[in-house]
Amino acid sequence: MKITTWNVNGLRAREGQLTEWLLKEKPDVICLQEIKASLAQIPETICRLEGYHCYWHGGAGGYSGVALHVRKEFAPKRPVFGHPAFDHESRIVTCALGDVDIASIYVPNGGKDFPAKMRFLQAMVGFVNDSHAKGRKLVLCGDLNVAFEKRDVHPKLYSPNQIGQTQEERALIRRMLEAGLHDVLREQNATNDELFTWWAPWRQHKERNIGWRLDYVLVSDPIAGMVKSCRVERLFGTSDHGPVTAIFEGSLFDPAGIIEGPEQELPPKDEADGKGKKKKQQIDLFGGG
Repeated sequence: MKITTWNVNGLRAREGQLTEWLLKEKPDVICLQEIKASLAQIPETICRLEGYHCYWHGGAGGYSGVALHVRKEFAPKRPVFGHPAFDHESRIVTCALGDVDIASIYVPNGGKDFPAKMRFLQAMVGFVNDSHAKGRKLVLCGDLNVAFEKRDVHPKLYSPNQIGQTQEERALIRRMLEAGLHDVLREQNATNDELFTWWAPWRQHKERNIGWRLDYVLVSDPIAGMVKSCRVERLFGTSDHGPVTAIFEGSLFDPAGIIEGPEQELPPKDEADGKGKKKKQQIDLFGGG
């Protein structure tokens, strides 16, 4: 089973690159962050991804926003998608797959409201503890906007008092790990001190790999032993984040345990763009292309 998480930094600007990734990698689950689009603004070509149960959680006014899509081959019934009580600014969506909850998460960066970021991270700690107490297994994917270790920031950018590197933020990530989560990208690349997932869009930081590690796949103890690999694709696409992909041995859940959920109400299909022109056709991701 393959899971990709990617902060696209604007879905409409990355529409073609997302399609390219899906055609190339065919992930079974894809988690997107910072889509910067309301539901009505999702491009027609990807609004209803062929072969996936889709859920878009777009932010008002094209701000923030996350998405989570599950391949129908692994989940014949549409699962239940939802949002924990601490969700705000369209920053988290969860999907219940048997006894496993997968989440796509975009933590506030904290630059404008650091207390709000800390409240969100504290709520995530509570969410992990509560979920494990209920016997749920977790796969938390996304941009957590915290570099957990000193080596998760390039030495040129190291600044221990800068938001994203503070001990207060790191302590909350540590509490999640102590609650029974594994940092899959780090565990699979334990000796790599140049493991970054975000690069500032200037001075060729991406090409030179001068960045921060902000994007994570965190999994519960029972799932950790199923991990085969986890990697970041630094040079794919034009987002300031690279897609992170984890591959697991087999399926993480029993499809028979999926409780069927309602369809998401999407904007009506419209073959015209209002100017007499035909819209681009929806792409068949699994139709032999």
